[in-house]
Amino acid sequence: MAKYHLNAAAVEFARGLIDARQYVLDSDWGEVQPDAAAQNSYLESHDWDEYSRWHLGLTDGAVDGTKARYAFGYGDFRRVHRTGLIACVFRASQWRHKAVELAAHDLLQHLDATAGITP
Repeated sequence: MAKYHLNAAAVEFARGLIDARQYVLDSDWGEVQPDAAAQNSYLESHDWDEYSRWHLGLTDGAVDGTKARYAFGYGDFRRVHRTGLIACVFRASQWRHKAVELAAHDLLQHLDATAGITP
């Protein structure tokens, strides 16, 4: 199983997007998460640092500047998706990547508080 460490720059970037209200509360993550074609299109006009900000995890041992390096995407290259954060929490907890799980959970709580979602 691959090991990941937390991409702190992505956490900071996601928090900034949430603070700027650049988020989607209701979406089908399976339908809106960027597929390979969307990722390639994004990379045609953005650098790898910009691409990496959309991924909460960095794959240990993978080379920078490759898609294999970046994991746990949470947005559509424009906005944070609440369902993307939920998917990150679930996948990270499922595979015991605690730092990514906790960061995604904290971002989800921040998004809900910012959007006025109450228990």
